[in-house]
Amino acid sequence: MRFYLRELAHARAGDKGDTCNIGVIAYQSSFYDLMLKQVTPERVRAHFKSLVKGDIRRYELPKVHAINLVMDNALGGGVTRSLSLDPHGKSYSALLLALPIEVDEANSQILLALGRKPLA
Repeated sequence: MRFYLRELAHARAGDKGDTCNIGVIAYQSSFYDLMLKQVTPERVRAHFKSLVKGDIRRYELPKVHAINLVMDNALGGGVTRSLSLDPHGKSYSALLLALPIEVDEANSQILLALGRKPLA
């Protein structure tokens, strides 16, 4: 089954200049491995398309079941310099949580039991 990342994790974001920082924290430890396999810099770049023009670095935080993504040249020059309507990191964290994730049977059953909805 496929679920949006938001069903497996929550995110916190920040921005400084033209750099966006997104922390993604798994709701349960069993979801962390799914994030490691599927929330890769390459996949994040494809998901954000042309919004992120610089490097994307991923840092793994296994003790807290989280990853941290740092995206350079991602905010149109920075919040105060961009002509975009809302180029803040918080907007990007919401966009990232819309990333589809392939979920194995055991974790799918956990998500369904929690009332999470799979993708059609």
